[in-house]
Amino acid sequence: MRIPIYQVDAFSGSVFAGNPAAICPLDQWLPDATMQAIAAENNLSETAYFVKRSDGKYDLRWFTPGVEVDLCGHATLASAWVLFHELGVEGDFLHFQTKSGELVVQRQGETLAMDFPSRPPQPVTPCEGLLMALGGQPTAVLAARDYLVVYRTEQEVKALKPDMAGLMRIDKFAVIVTAPGETCDFVSRFFAPAKGVPEDPVTGSSHSTLIPYWAAELKKDVLHARQISARGGELFCQMMGDRVEMAGRCALFLKGQILIPDA
Repeated sequence: MRIPIYQVDAFSGSVFAGNPAAICPLDQWLPDATMQAIAAENNLSETAYFVKRSDGKYDLRWFTPGVEVDLCGHATLASAWVLFHELGVEGDFLHFQTKSGELVVQRQGETLAMDFPSRPPQPVTPCEGLLMALGGQPTAVLAARDYLVVYRTEQEVKALKPDMAGLMRIDKFAVIVTAPGETCDFVSRFFAPAKGVPEDPVTGSSHSTLIPYWAAELKKDVLHARQISARGGELFCQMMGDRVEMAGRCALFLKGQILIPDA
């Protein structure tokens, strides 16, 4: 069996930056164990698979090296880029059916814009060991799916060297750290070591929480964000009621085939 694969750097206009995602278009679903094994072999933060439906929409699923996840931004952006730029889909909109409902991606000039659910965070008491594992002096701890830990400055967020063993034991999916940006509205980093992703280069799903938080803090609905991992990435964001929009660029790094022995 030969399965096409594309590796796309999402939230960057050039390769070697942004967040690499592996994208595998399928005619029909593979066994879950096979898709998980491919994701582990790829060893990227996400491998995405999509299957075209009879109604013209696409079913889309995402796998880290360790687990299937319910929402992933950069691999959705990369999947849309592959459909538009490699597979010749016409029009300006793509509709993906996912574990988080329908996600729509729209062409907007050089960028692709994703319509995602908003996941506003609420203040919480952090689980034991979280702040010790992160370090620094945060000013607030909130949570939705993930912890959102707020710091005063971009430099504090950049300087964090989390204890990944400590973060393995948290009681949320992952940890987002954030602060006001020096050359943008806000910056962030994202850690999910228990899910096979110690630090994600650029994370779309985290912005479902970051955008409503910073829109309220800064009292503005249009936001410019940077994720300040080693690779780095840029997102153009907008608050839209109970939805959020995040837009970015993509760059193709490779395309090829996965060879799977016939059962």
